[in-house]
Amino acid sequence: MSATILVEKLDQPPMESREVELVERKGLGHPDYIADAIAEAVSRELCKWYIEHFGRILHHNVDKVLVVGGQAWRVFGKGEVLHPISIIVSGRVTTEVRHPDGSVEMIPVGGIILSAAKKWLRENIRYLDVERHVIVDYKIGKGSAELARLVETKVPLANDTSLGAGFAPLTETEKLVFETERLLNSPDFKRKYEFVGEDVKVMGLRIKDKIKLTVATAILAEKVASLDEYKYAKDVIKEEVLNLASKVTEKEVAVFVNTADDMTDIIGERVYLVVTGTSAEHGDDGATGRGNRANGLITPLRPMSLEATAGKNPVSHVGKVYNVLAFKIASRIYEEVNNIREVYVAILSQIGKPIDQPQVLNVSIVPLEGAKFNTIVYEVQEIAKDELSKVCELTDYILRGEALLF
Repeated sequence: MSATILVEKLDQPPMESREVELVERKGLGHPDYIADAIAEAVSRELCKWYIEHFGRILHHNVDKVLVVGGQAWRVFGKGEVLHPISIIVSGRVTTEVRHPDGSVEMIPVGGIILSAAKKWLRENIRYLDVERHVIVDYKIGKGSAELARLVETKVPLANDTSLGAGFAPLTETEKLVFETERLLNSPDFKRKYEFVGEDVKVMGLRIKDKIKLTVATAILAEKVASLDEYKYAKDVIKEEVLNLASKVTEKEVAVFVNTADDMTDIIGERVYLVVTGTSAEHGDDGATGRGNRANGLITPLRPMSLEATAGKNPVSHVGKVYNVLAFKIASRIYEEVNNIREVYVAILSQIGKPIDQPQVLNVSIVPLEGAKFNTIVYEVQEIAKDELSKVCELTDYILRGEALLF
C-alpha cells in the first residue's frame, strides 16, 4: 500500500511578503533548551547502549524532562548559587530484556541517564558546576509491551497518531533570529567576550521592511565589575548583532538588549546577571517541548507541529521522525524544483501502520507568478516519494547529530 501524496497550490503571499512576521529562538542555556537537550542526550546514549548490547534500538521515550529553577544571589563582580537547579528526567524506557533461554538482563538505565545529562551540562554550560549547582534525578517507567512490540518489528510501525510539519525557505527574519543566537553562543564569541552567558533568547518582529530584535542575554556576574562594564557588555552585544544583521538583510534592523534592566542600579540586583550562565539558577523553569521546533525556531505564523522532537525514540516515534522528514522534504523541493516561492509539508501517521505509509503527505506550494503548476506537481511528488522511501535512514541521521531537532 502506497502513501497518499497530495500537492496543492496555495493562493497566498509568501511569508517574506506579509506585513507582519514573528519569530523566536530559545538558545543554548535557556531552561527549555536545556530540557530538550538533556532529553535528546539521554535518548542518544540509550540508543548507543541498546545497539552495542542488543544490536538494535529498543523502545524508549524520554521526552518529559523538567528543569526546576534554583536560587542564586548575584551582584556586579560576584555571585553564588544558594539552592541548586533540579533536573528530572522522566518517560518510558526498556529496562530489561528477556533472552531466549529465559534469563533476564537488567539495563543500567539510571547510570545512563545521569551520565548523559551531566555530560551535556559540563560540555555546554561552561560556568555551571554540575556537582554543586545541579541535582539530576529520574522517574522512569517501563515501556508498555504493546509499544515495545511496535518498535521491534522489522518494518517500523508508527507508535502514535501524530503530525509532522515543515516548510522552506527561511525568511531573512528567520535566518537573522537563528543566526543571532548561534553567534552569541559560538565558541569564538565566548572566547572574545567571556561575560556572555549561554542563556540567550531572541525574539524577532518584522513589520513591513523593519525588523526589531529583542535579545535577552545572560551576563556573567563575575565578569562585569560595575554598571559601566555591564553597559559596555550590552553595547558590544548590540553592535555585534547589528553587524551580523547587515550581512543577512538589507532591511532596517533595530536591536534591543535586556530591556527589563534597571540601568540606574549600581549594585547589579536589577539587571540580567547570572552566576552559571543560565537563568535556571534563579527561578526560571523549563520543560521538554516548550522550545524550538525541528528547524530551531518558533514560528507562530507558520504551520507547526506541537510535538516535542527531543527525547523520542528515533525509530518509530513519528512525533520526531515526521518533523525531521517534513523539513527535509520541504528544503529539497525548494532547492530542486524551479518556480517555487514557498513550500509547506504536513505528514500524518496512524498508530500501528508502517512509517513509510502515512495517512497523508500533503505538500502546499506557493508558486512564482506564471509558473506551470502541473509540471511542479510531478517533480514535487517524485521528491516526496523518494524521501518517504528513505524514512528509515533518518534514524542514523538523527543519531549522528546531523538533524536539527530544536
